[in-house]
This record gives sequence, structure tokens and C-alpha cells, in this order.
Amino acid sequence: MTEHWGKVLTAMVTPFDEAGRLNLDAARQLARHLAANGCDGLVVAATTGEAPTLSDQERRDLVRAVSEAVTIPVLAGTGSSHTEHAIALTREASDLGAAGVFVVGPYYNRPPQAGIEAHFRAVAAATRLPLMVYDVPGRTGRRIAADVLLRLFREVDNIVAFKDATGDPAAAAALIAAAGEHFALYSGDDALTLPLLAVGAVGVVGTSTHWTGPEFARMIAAFEQGDTALARRVNTGLQESFVFSNTEASVFSMSVKAMLRVQGLPVGQCRLPLPPTGAAEEEQARLVWERLQLRRAAAY
Repeated sequence: MTEHWGKVLTAMVTPFDEAGRLNLDAARQLARHLAANGCDGLVVAATTGEAPTLSDQERRDLVRAVSEAVTIPVLAGTGSSHTEHAIALTREASDLGAAGVFVVGPYYNRPPQAGIEAHFRAVAAATRLPLMVYDVPGRTGRRIAADVLLRLFREVDNIVAFKDATGDPAAAAALIAAAGEHFALYSGDDALTLPLLAVGAVGVVGTSTHWTGPEFARMIAAFEQGDTALARRVNTGLQESFVFSNTEASVFSMSVKAMLRVQGLPVGQCRLPLPPTGAAEEEQARLVWERLQLRRAAAY
């Protein structure tokens, strides 16, 4: 199942119009743009897609529109801090055209490990679609324990992948060593993709991949072919994009949208509590984009 998702997946931003309404035409346009520029699959209505600000109907409309617009796999973000809500969203995903579901650990209420495990088992039982677990303790407030992950990968047939945003390559290596045949690990931090490839990751679920998809595809291919020198050169050329993606003044969704606006894609601004970005962020995006294009022309 996961081999059909590919190596470079993008956690897609959600386009809004000038009034802050969901812009489905722009979402279709963006999805096609990403599919044409190095992305093997898309994750829709997840954190970078500002899922907490979307209504359930907006989520449905977004997943359906994007799934219909592209031929690459689309994973529907169906995570929630309320298990019954996550179950309801997950049950709908197949009918909306999703190729899988993407489920973040329950956030804010910081359940014990027994609750986290029961949450994922209940959500997985609500669908026949393959499921990717997302662990991002910096957002959820609770890391998923390794023994919980191992049981989920070994005992739940449709839990098949893991987005690792823990920032802990050593733990990722241990997890892959213990259960590698049961799941595929994706980097959840763009800047740690190369280190995680070295311990057995299969790819990335990225944010900077909105504009660096070809670079990630090249880096992963080079690494898999044993050309680690090229993989390192490509990774070096991505450092500026990694820094730009997330700062105290402009977090991931904001930075990505600033970059896409510079490229002429009508994605709008973010919804509060993410504030609008201004001229300074767009000028920085323009510089990052121009320098990346120079590196492309020089073929690293």
C-alpha cells in the first residue's frame, strides 16, 4: 500500500480567498501544480492545511476536490483530539476519494499511552484504508511510546506508515530495526530527511516540498543509488528553504503561502490564529526562491 504513496509527499496548505473562504478552485490548481513538480502524493486537511480552522464540511469538500483533481494519492487528514470525531471523519474518507488517512496523535488533552493506543486502534477500525500515524509531540504535548507504535504496526493491518516529527533519528533507527517490515517511516521534519533516510526512512511528508519537490526527489534517488555525495549537496542547497519555512514570525503554513503567492499561486492568507504575512516575508520568499532556481540551473 505505502509503495503507491511514493517518496515525496506534501502536507498541502489550504487555499482561502480574500474573504477567508475555502477556495476549491485554487486547491485544485495547487494540487495539480504540486503533482507536476516532484510530489508523489498529497496530505490534505492536516496541520499545515490548517485543519483546526476547517469545518467538517470544508474538510469533506477539500478532500473530494483534491482527490478528483490529481491522479497521485491523496491522504485525508482525519485526526482529532476527540476519538469519536476522528472516527467519523475517517469513515467518510474513502467515499471522498482518499487513498489513505493521516492521523495525528490526540492533542491538547495529553492522554496516557493506553489512551493513545486505544485512539489509534479505534480510528483504524473505522476504515479499510491504509493509515499513517503522525507523531509530533511539540504540537500534541505527548510523544507516542515506542512499544505502542510497535504493537500498532504489528497488530493492526491497516496501520502501515509513520510520519516521524519527533526529531529523534536514533529512536527512528531503533523503531525501524524492531518493526521495519511492518511499516514505512516518513520524515516529518524536512531538515531531518537525509539523516532519517540513513536509518531506513522511505521518504518525507514535507512542507518546503511545496517548492522543493524536485530537490527532494533528487536527493532521495541519489541516496538510494548510493551517491551520498550528491545527496549531501542537494541537502546543503535546501538549508535556506528549511530556515525560511519556520520562524518565530512566520510558521509553516504562513511561510508556504507567502512562497506560493510569490510564485503566482492564489492561496490567500491563513486563518487566525495564524496572522497574515506581509511584504517582508514575501521578499524573503522571493530571495529564497531565486537562489534555489540558480542552484537548479547549476545542477548542484
